[in-house]
Amino acid sequence: MKDSRAVVDRVRGLLPDLRERAQRAEELRRIPDETIAELQEIGFFALLQPERYGGFEADPLDFYTAVKLLGSACGSTGWVASILGVHPWHLALFPQQAQDDVWGADPGTRISSSYAPMGKAKVVDGGYRLTGRWSFSSGCDHASWAFVGGPVEDDEGKPVDFCTYLLPLGDYRIEDVWDTVGLRGTGSNDIVVDNAFIPQHRALSFLAMSRGTCPGHEVNSAPLYRMPWGTVHPSTITAPIIGMAQGAYDAHVEHQVKRVRAAFAGEKVREDPFAKVRIADAASEIDAAWLQLTHNLAEEYELAKAGEEIPFPLRLRARRDQVRGTARAISAVDRLFENSGGRALWSGTPIQRFWRDAHAGRVHAANDLERAYLMFGSGEFGQPVKDTMV
Repeated sequence: MKDSRAVVDRVRGLLPDLRERAQRAEELRRIPDETIAELQEIGFFALLQPERYGGFEADPLDFYTAVKLLGSACGSTGWVASILGVHPWHLALFPQQAQDDVWGADPGTRISSSYAPMGKAKVVDGGYRLTGRWSFSSGCDHASWAFVGGPVEDDEGKPVDFCTYLLPLGDYRIEDVWDTVGLRGTGSNDIVVDNAFIPQHRALSFLAMSRGTCPGHEVNSAPLYRMPWGTVHPSTITAPIIGMAQGAYDAHVEHQVKRVRAAFAGEKVREDPFAKVRIADAASEIDAAWLQLTHNLAEEYELAKAGEEIPFPLRLRARRDQVRGTARAISAVDRLFENSGGRALWSGTPIQRFWRDAHAGRVHAANDLERAYLMFGSGEFGQPVKDTMV
């Protein structure tokens, strides 16, 4: 078996260069090509890929640890790496033919995504006809396939299913629309599809994913692929945000150690007891976010390795703690930014970039705090939970 922890170590080796490139990523509005090439070379994008296609089938904690590290150096890089990096796991749930379509000629092929139901499909002979525009496809310029989500409608226009559709570049086009205040370097542009034919084997029902009955399980039986979609995908969003909080913390401490407060008669911040209290508060929030996220992932993975079904209450708890992890990270970033002084406002400084990036990541649908809490509360009261992202 390949050593996925060695990949994590190699990620650590990239961090100094990624910090140096963070501002350039913002200016480019996409991740620099050399960063993607380096991540590809060290095997990052293969961490969650099946061994039968040259991947690691890694412990998910290795993947999320690598993502957190990347996010601590450059928020946009952590975000794009996490999203592109989780897609091999998703493709492994599709029928084997779909996996062969993507990885047969090149196991290093990358896939971007936009899962929100921004388009519609109709059933036709042998598959579907798909049309729509999907926003926020992070890293799409570095991918040659895409996942998009949408309902399946019958002849009367009534929804009969909800699927992820897999398309090659050529069946969709990318429109450059990304110009934002946060996560500027993610290149999260629009995917546009005009009446593309989707073969049956390139569509996967969300209901099958929620039930753990995906066709890909026939060829990919490793415990990794028995993990719930509602844990794996949302954690892909929270892990880089926790990384951004860690990056903000590191930048804040480095800045405060040297800072002198002119408005307070030249007081050295490192001697300020309140500054020490604030960093303790932020550090605790970041640690708690990470510990909760990884504890649930580890518990689910151990059950999967034992061949046991992952109980629904645990899946609900994982979603609860995932959104809570994002909230804790945002709270920490806010605390740090508020106490970094006026010089933290200058363009190009790490602390303001992490603050903007973390808040941009917070608005992702997977971080809808109240919706996840509602699911958990309903489960505790024995009421039905209909949301598929669990």
